[in-house]
Amino acid sequence: MLRVSDIHVFYADSHVLHGVSLQVNPSEIVCLLGRNGAGKTTTMRGIAGLNPASSGKVYFRDQDITGIPVYYNARAGLAFVPEDRRIFPRLTVDENLEVAQLPARDGQTPWTKKRIYDVFPMLAHLKARKGGALSGGEQQMLAIARALAGNPLLLMLDEPCEGLAPVIVEELADIIVGLKSETPILLTEQNAHFALSISDRGYVIDKGTLKYEGSRLELLENTEIQTRYLAV
Repeated sequence: MLRVSDIHVFYADSHVLHGVSLQVNPSEIVCLLGRNGAGKTTTMRGIAGLNPASSGKVYFRDQDITGIPVYYNARAGLAFVPEDRRIFPRLTVDENLEVAQLPARDGQTPWTKKRIYDVFPMLAHLKARKGGALSGGEQQMLAIARALAGNPLLLMLDEPCEGLAPVIVEELADIIVGLKSETPILLTEQNAHFALSISDRGYVIDKGTLKYEGSRLELLENTEIQTRYLAV
C-alpha cells in the first residue's frame, strides 16, 4: 500500500532524514518509534508531501507520489492526521466531518456520518459542539474521524495519544485496531508501549536514520534497542 525508498528530507540547510525506507502492507498497523526529535514527524510530512523528499521515492499503491502536492495525495486516499490535530475550532463536530467528506472508492464501504458516529460514540453526543470547545481527547477523536470522512485508503497518525488521559488512550487503541482490516495505518509514537500493543510491525528511528525494524514481538523482546533508542 505504501513504500518509502531511501528518502532524504531537508529543513532549509538542515539535513533531517538520511535515507529512510519503510513500507505498509494492506490490513496492518505499522509504527515508527523514536524519541522526540528523532525524525518521526518529518518522515510523515515527507510521505504526505508537506516536506517533499529531496531524493528517494515514495510510492502509494504502486504510484510514484514523490513531490506530489498534499491535496492530490489526500484526494488519492492518503490521509494524514498531524500531531496538533488541525481541526476547525469554529465549526461544530458535524461540520468538521461534512467539510472533509469525499466519495468512497470502488469496492469501499463508505464512511458516512452515521458510520463514523457508530465508531466514535463520544462524538455522536457532541455533534453540535464547536471543535474549539472539545477536550484534547475529543479533538483527537474528531481529527481521526474527519480523516475517515475522506474515505482514505491509508491512514497516517502522528503521535495520536500525545497528552491524552489513559482511559482515552485505551479507547483510541481499540478504535485504531478496529480500523486496520480495511484501512492500513502508519503511526508515529514516543509511547512505545501503546504503539507496540496495537502494531503488527515497527521501525525505530534516531537522528533521522532507521536503526531497527522488526515484528511487534521482535521489538518487544529486544531490550537493547528499547534502552538505546526508546528509553526517555
